[in-house]
Amino acid sequence: MAADSSFDVVSKVDRQEVDNALNQAVKEIAQRYDFKNVGASIAWSGDLIVMTANSEERVKAVLDVFQTKLVKRQISLKALDTGDPKPSGKEYRMESSLKQGLSSEDAKKIAKIVRDEGPKGIKTQITGDELRVSAKSRDDLQSVIALLKGSDLDVALQFVNYR
Repeated sequence: MAADSSFDVVSKVDRQEVDNALNQAVKEIAQRYDFKNVGASIAWSGDLIVMTANSEERVKAVLDVFQTKLVKRQISLKALDTGDPKPSGKEYRMESSLKQGLSSEDAKKIAKIVRDEGPKGIKTQITGDELRVSAKSRDDLQSVIALLKGSDLDVALQFVNYR
């Protein structure tokens, strides 16, 4: 008898790819005419990404440039948690953080989707910040992956350890 096939559903972001996207955004902001003399910048501050400019619209434009670079590097924008622009002295600041790992409520929500809408005989198990999905048939696992890619969740999902 063959063992169950399985895969893990995780929500992780490659920090190096985010760093590369941030560096590309820094270069573009330095070169673009509409960012001249507005104090626009974007940089890491610990685990936060801090964007600054002299107006709220310019800060949002810096965020837009950064998001464009993330999309080009196949990083889901769902992994970026961005606050609202806040005035700080003469400039506006906006902070973003990266969402890593599945929260327990997100993992439970995904497990419920798999149980309710997925093929019969699928087992789910929450371990830490990931969700293991197992079944006898690899075809069932493929259909679960397609189901999760099609569902509208507010987290970026990756499927790893497919065996």
